[in-house]
Amino acid sequence: MSNTPTAAAYLAELAQRMVQLMHLNADAIEAAADAVERTAMADGLAYIFGTGHSHMLAEEAHYRAGGLALTVPILSSSMMLHEGAVASTALERLPGAVAPVLSRYPIGAKDVLFIVSNSGVNAATIEAAQIGKARGATVIAITSQDYSRQAANGRVRVADIADIVLDNGAPPGDAVVGVPGSKLRVGPISTSIGAALLNAVFAEVSVRLQSAQAAAPVYLSANMPGAAEVNESLIARYRSRNPHL
Repeated sequence: MSNTPTAAAYLAELAQRMVQLMHLNADAIEAAADAVERTAMADGLAYIFGTGHSHMLAEEAHYRAGGLALTVPILSSSMMLHEGAVASTALERLPGAVAPVLSRYPIGAKDVLFIVSNSGVNAATIEAAQIGKARGATVIAITSQDYSRQAANGRVRVADIADIVLDNGAPPGDAVVGVPGSKLRVGPISTSIGAALLNAVFAEVSVRLQSAQAAAPVYLSANMPGAAEVNESLIARYRSRNPHL
């Protein structure tokens, strides 16, 4: 018998949910890949925004080995966790706080804007999606449909605004493993599944571009042969439009 039954249960639950992702999101993944492919062919950019833990998906895609170089993270320390988690939680709920952040990024009609939010209802999330739409970008949400329906309580959800919705399937509260003898639940899944959805879309787009002889702009791991030359070329191409390179 395993000495780590809870760890095993969590990993089994996560694996099962990963297997279900394609069934849950087949049409949305195709639509998202179509949108990012159009953006790539138009020399546009794929911006990624999230607050709190969701911001990690913006960093996941940024300057990533095996990832598309056209991705641009939207990062604001005040809405992340490392400089004050309590303050960032309050700020993401404050109307008007996100507009100055997005003013740094020239999101336009040939671009895609991914909005990552598990609950899908906070002010920063909603306003970022609205700004993206107003600028003509294709807005793609990565969210939990179940959680956001419960959390909305009559409010607008990011899923209501986005052009395309990728459902991470997370339950309300995110955690999936019960703690015996209590009402506690542990083992959040939204970050792992969100990263998988994001990378699935970008992998699809990369293969499509290469198949169309469009030279997919993909970073190589720095320790792989030829990586320096490939990555330096991509950095030179995107540095003027990505403030985080």
